[in-house]
Amino acid sequence: MIEGMGLALVTGASSGMGRETAKRLAQKGLKVIVAARRLERLQELSSQHKHIIPKPVDLSNPEEVTAFCQYLSTLPEPISVLINNAGYSIRGALEDVPPEAVRRVFQVNLFSLIQVTQACLPAMRRQRKGRIVNISSMVGKFPFPMSGVYAATKHALEAITDALRLEVAPFGIKVVAVRPGFVNTEFNEAATRITGDLMSRTDPDYRPLYEKAGASVGKLFVNATVPGPEAIADLILEAALSEHPKLVYSGGFLSQEMQGKRSQLDDDGFYRFLGELTGLGSLKV
Repeated sequence: MIEGMGLALVTGASSGMGRETAKRLAQKGLKVIVAARRLERLQELSSQHKHIIPKPVDLSNPEEVTAFCQYLSTLPEPISVLINNAGYSIRGALEDVPPEAVRRVFQVNLFSLIQVTQACLPAMRRQRKGRIVNISSMVGKFPFPMSGVYAATKHALEAITDALRLEVAPFGIKVVAVRPGFVNTEFNEAATRITGDLMSRTDPDYRPLYEKAGASVGKLFVNATVPGPEAIADLILEAALSEHPKLVYSGGFLSQEMQGKRSQLDDDGFYRFLGELTGLGSLKV
């Protein structure tokens, strides 16, 4: 563990990978600010670990984010480990996703992440040390059809991560990306709930696409073992506390396989690969 890294912040800590990561950091002896919308879940987590400090914030609300960042900038002890974990997905062909839904997912997954990072960086610079771990996704390197908006937020996060890594390296601050694949958490249920019943409101032209892609991707999960959040939390902990972390960690179902395909194939080849995988490459409507 890195000496002197005493205060961590984990966003999206009320469930899944964020919750498991916060618990592990607290068990390592760090004080951990846990941030999310659901205060009752944060308080329940805090009641189990004396080092955990609950801080409710709705990252989709710019005013709340600004107030939260002001709180971070006035902390007597600076944030030394920042885990940018909060995020969610919305599904649908681009034509079906309302503009307000696009703005909200970008606000949570990217704009608020940038603002929180900006609030933590000055103290890290003054200390000449710090660790920022950005939770991306395997779709940060390639999009699945019907997931283009969510993938766009993670593509953008990958760009921010790559640029920031070099910007702050002279100050002793390390920036790491974690790219989960499919993980067994509430994430999928939340995406389904937020997306709603697409099939009831999409144009009939799109229904065969949803059906074909859903059936094709569903076949990938037959007899598959999808890990829980604990496996990814272990990677995040290594990314956060290892003296010499890798630049990128990958884990979860299909993450490494799909990233491997993306690195092996050119754009035309990957287009054909995804077309075959989803069944959309040969579909005519």
